[in-house]
Amino acid sequence: MKACPEQPEHHVLGLIDGKAHLVSPTDCIGHGACRAACPADAITLVFGTERRGVEIPLLSPEFESTVPGLFVAGELGGMGLIRNALAQGRQAVDAIHRKLRTAIPGQLDLVIVGAGPAGFSASLAAKSHKMQFVTIEQESLGGSVFQYPRAKLVMTQPAEIPLVGKVSFRQTSKEDLLAFWQDIERKTGVAGSMRYRERVESVDRDGAQGFIVRTSLAEYRAAKVLLAIGRRGTPRKLDVTGEDLPKVVYRLIDPEQYRGQRVLVVGGGDSALEAAASVAEAGGQVTLSYRGDAFTRAKPRNRDRIAAAERAGQLQLLLQSKVERIEQERVLLRSQDGHLILPNDAVIVSAGGILPSDFLRRVGIHVETKYGTA
Repeated sequence: MKACPEQPEHHVLGLIDGKAHLVSPTDCIGHGACRAACPADAITLVFGTERRGVEIPLLSPEFESTVPGLFVAGELGGMGLIRNALAQGRQAVDAIHRKLRTAIPGQLDLVIVGAGPAGFSASLAAKSHKMQFVTIEQESLGGSVFQYPRAKLVMTQPAEIPLVGKVSFRQTSKEDLLAFWQDIERKTGVAGSMRYRERVESVDRDGAQGFIVRTSLAEYRAAKVLLAIGRRGTPRKLDVTGEDLPKVVYRLIDPEQYRGQRVLVVGGGDSALEAAASVAEAGGQVTLSYRGDAFTRAKPRNRDRIAAAERAGQLQLLLQSKVERIEQERVLLRSQDGHLILPNDAVIVSAGGILPSDFLRRVGIHVETKYGTA
């Protein structure tokens, strides 16, 4: 229990009659420190729940997919926490480096797709191994972290970063973390290998010698490819009439822009609760709609923020509700009490991301759906 880096805020495990029991399993956010500390190897981390499956690419212990030479790390492989993603990016490149053979003229050792925590750590690891590589990112350094709302607190733990060493954060904002990474990028010289605002369009076999990676701007030949693209690039949509209106967005950037507006936030995870609480605290009139009957996947501090905003009259909570239609000045929902019509200026859909399954299938990677399994 003491091994959990989130203590004292989380109490997942507890002692009952001298034996360890799951006291609050929904508080677990997957650090894995408990598993590493357990002397009896009695703890197993799992993906998904009995009802909500999680699609995960099939990978070897060295992060190699079912396509030889093509590796996966970070959120796409199931490890979305920053610390875990940093570790996986480094470990994957260490494994790739061990597998490299004599270079072919005109061919890179590695193409890394994505510059989020896993991709950035992988880039630094490739630099430390003196590999010939490029990192392709369709947006900016940080990946999904770059897309977080302004001033969002990012919980991180001590992590080993290639070329830097061990770094420790407890609570830091998105802006401070990105500034720290940008400083590392400059000091290590890895910036010369980063390709921002460039989108990968295909990854194809180049005979038996490697891969051809085609992007919106160029074409690269590489012996190995590491996908660190995350799962949030394609947001999960509601598939309702009116969702294509300009007032509908899929991530919150600046809560202040919604001051005085009537805002509907849809979702039940941490991103939805953070968006709803932030907009409410900034002066927006917020309704939070979630199809479930409780926020079982959200961190306690986010649930507390929602409860506080509701008590203060800043937020209306609609559990077991579903959006049926979005119109220019209102939204229509269905709840246990029947149909509701709410005046509305903006809709923020925070229902998670969809695994880029079509892209993975084209590449040839097999994917499995895990329901509460390791």
